[in-house]
Amino acid sequence: MKKTMRQLSVESSGRLAAVLLLSSVLAVACGGSDKPAEDAAASPAAPAADGAAPAAPKAAMTVSTAKPETASLALQLQANGNIAAWQEASVGAEVPGLRLATVNVNIGDVVKKGQVLATFARETTEAESLQGKAALMQAEAAAESAKADADRARSIENTGALSKSQIAQYLTQEKVTRAQFEAAKAAYGASQVRLGNTQVRAPDDGVISARTATVGSVAGAGQELFRLVRQSRMEWRAEVTPAEVGQVKVGQKVEVTSASGLKVAGTVRAIAPTADPQTRNVLVFADLPKHTELKAGTFARGQFQIGTSQALTVPAQAIVVRDGHNYVFVIGADSKAAQRKVETGRRAGDRVEVLQGLKADETVAVQGAGFLNEGDLVKIAQ
Repeated sequence: MKKTMRQLSVESSGRLAAVLLLSSVLAVACGGSDKPAEDAAASPAAPAADGAAPAAPKAAMTVSTAKPETASLALQLQANGNIAAWQEASVGAEVPGLRLATVNVNIGDVVKKGQVLATFARETTEAESLQGKAALMQAEAAAESAKADADRARSIENTGALSKSQIAQYLTQEKVTRAQFEAAKAAYGASQVRLGNTQVRAPDDGVISARTATVGSVAGAGQELFRLVRQSRMEWRAEVTPAEVGQVKVGQKVEVTSASGLKVAGTVRAIAPTADPQTRNVLVFADLPKHTELKAGTFARGQFQIGTSQALTVPAQAIVVRDGHNYVFVIGADSKAAQRKVETGRRAGDRVEVLQGLKADETVAVQGAGFLNEGDLVKIAQ
């Protein structure tokens, strides 16, 4: 039998009431179970309210520490200057009007004293030498003949066979021919010198720094053909202010750093007696050891060793550079790091001088200092 509309409405209302009643029961049950959970969660915190100690803070990182040390460091005077040749020799032509036949060296070649650098054509000087030799032989023969005549005249001088004027003439002729012989001898020697000068030789050991000699050119008297750095020696010409020059002494050691980064040990050889009128600086000349990387005309900087002094130093690892300034981290009794700005000075090996900002009895972080910040708690490595 089909249900009437009234019966369906009653059944729907009954089901809705049952659902609402069930929801209420579940809510009460859940509410009752939540309270014990809240109490259980709150119960562990109760001892904190009773004054129990909280957990200790954790260290940021482990670092090693060190105390500043007093050390004896070298006092240095810094200066700038140029590297120049110790001495340069100008090698020129001594025989004018001759043609260069050969050129044997180039710029940069190392040469020995007496080595042939270039040769001139020898034909003209050889001819002059032969001519001088013939004139010498002729003068020698004339001198020998005149001497023989003079000897005979002297042997019969007291016999009256010859008049006094004739004897004097023979003796005078002997002297004249002897002088002519000596003149011819000197002329022949000069021709030999000119012949030897057709070979251009190095006046000293060294390195060729300039060359103007060209095969086939005709050189004039005194014309420079080569320029030679004597003994391949270089020197550093440092510019020092008048206020600083009094600290520099002859024989003092200086460390010179070239433009290529090469460091060499030099020795002060001389100090200029006057200052440059333009810069008002005084030149200091320091001898440098032989080295292929040292080039004349290049810039170099140097440090004069002028003594020693006591300084407060810390390990180089303790210096932290931030924003263009130097800092150290001082570790206090509470193991906290305090950032301290310092002024640094000289360096000696792995230690750095601290001029200001740090006391001798303070402790600084070394390894790991670069990772610290102000107030960090650290653990000190044993």
